[in-house]
Amino acid sequence: MNESLRQILMSPTATRVMSALVAVAVVVLVVRLVNRVLSRTITDAGTRYRSRKIVTFLGYAVVILLIIAVASGNLGAFGVTIGVMGAAIAFALQEVIASVAGWLSIQFGGLFTVGNRVQLAGIRGDVIDIGILRTTLMECGEWVSGDLYDGRIVRIANSFVFKEPVFNYSADFPFLWDEITIPVRYGSDVERARALIKASVDSAVQEYSEVARATWETMTRKYRIEEAQVEPMVTLVANDNWMQFTARYVVDYRRRRTTRDRIFTRLLQEIGRTDGAVALASATFELVQVPALDVRVRAEHSDGRAG
Repeated sequence: MNESLRQILMSPTATRVMSALVAVAVVVLVVRLVNRVLSRTITDAGTRYRSRKIVTFLGYAVVILLIIAVASGNLGAFGVTIGVMGAAIAFALQEVIASVAGWLSIQFGGLFTVGNRVQLAGIRGDVIDIGILRTTLMECGEWVSGDLYDGRIVRIANSFVFKEPVFNYSADFPFLWDEITIPVRYGSDVERARALIKASVDSAVQEYSEVARATWETMTRKYRIEEAQVEPMVTLVANDNWMQFTARYVVDYRRRRTTRDRIFTRLLQEIGRTDGAVALASATFELVQVPALDVRVRAEHSDGRAG
């Protein structure tokens, strides 16, 4: 019995299996050790996250190659095995390969990172995880108005980066241009209305207007892009019903709804203090004058003649 066990253990197959197990154990140990060192030495959370993902992926790849090399036994067979497996994988796992390639593009192409607000494959949300095959979003919008979470977690295959555009709300310029329209009645003080709207917008965005200006200047140096007005701007258009003011301003992509709330709250308070000098218009109908009505009643006699 001992001799049979010894022969089994000394057989080439057993030797290869033991070698493969030892190689896998060594690779797993090295990956864990490297990830532990990265966690202690890298302070930036995003960089640490990406580094651990890359090391883990490389560990998987090394394990697969070691197992193939140990099982094949010689370099010639190893090359043939790699070729056959590569052809089979390329045919059967096209979408998986495209997703892995998309993950590499995301990691090294700077498309987006964890924490960015993006729109991928028509879905808008914040990136909460980037896996080798799928990107996970916390969705915004849908049945919820504004840029608020709706509670759904969406997982999208990474292969989408080669098929559809990627919208990033918070990459090099984490601000958005937003506009609001304010209808003002004809007869109102135009300059006072403009000043009230401008002051309301300035008070709502002043906390990050300087940061937006500095960030845009960095953008113009990095990309071939024209200069744009980052400061708030108020324009006027007169139509058939009212004077329509449009306020354009730069807002933090996470605060668009709250910024609108602050602007309209202050604007309504300021308009209320004008004692009618500035009045908002609405799509209601005002009956200015009632025309005189001439009503005549004709009486008929009993014999049917009109009287």
